[in-house]
Amino acid sequence: MAPTEQRSVRLPWLAFIVRILFALFLFGTGIMTMGFAMRGYPVDQTPDEVGQFMIALEKTGYLIFWVGLFKTLAGGLMFLPRTAPLAILMALPYAFNILLYVTFFAHKYLVVGLPDFAACAFLLYCYIDWYRPIFAGPTGTATNELAGGEGAL
Repeated sequence: MAPTEQRSVRLPWLAFIVRILFALFLFGTGIMTMGFAMRGYPVDQTPDEVGQFMIALEKTGYLIFWVGLFKTLAGGLMFLPRTAPLAILMALPYAFNILLYVTFFAHKYLVVGLPDFAACAFLLYCYIDWYRPIFAGPTGTATNELAGGEGAL
């Protein structure tokens, strides 16, 4: 694995600002989502398609709470520089799902969904050096050690 010194963050000041704002968004909306799971999703007397969808999710009894908990956890981890790369990866499935949700279903929330995904994609770009070891092939030394050393059969 590459030493920490070789891993850098691209556009560090902008990445820091976006990371903190995204962390605040995830943490805050995660707590709000868990509240919806416990108290019910606020909808009108005659809910539109989005409201009906949220009522159906609420009736499952578990999905909304766990999504909120996961968002809160990812947002909390994103505040710390050491755990930010992990938190960004944790937030990616949520951000991609929200992008699909607002693009194909809940168009009135595009103003929230697009910046949400854009922030996650931007942070992935900024932290790409942290993810390179995931995609790198095994080194000769690591392969040799895993095989049991030079004296192995």
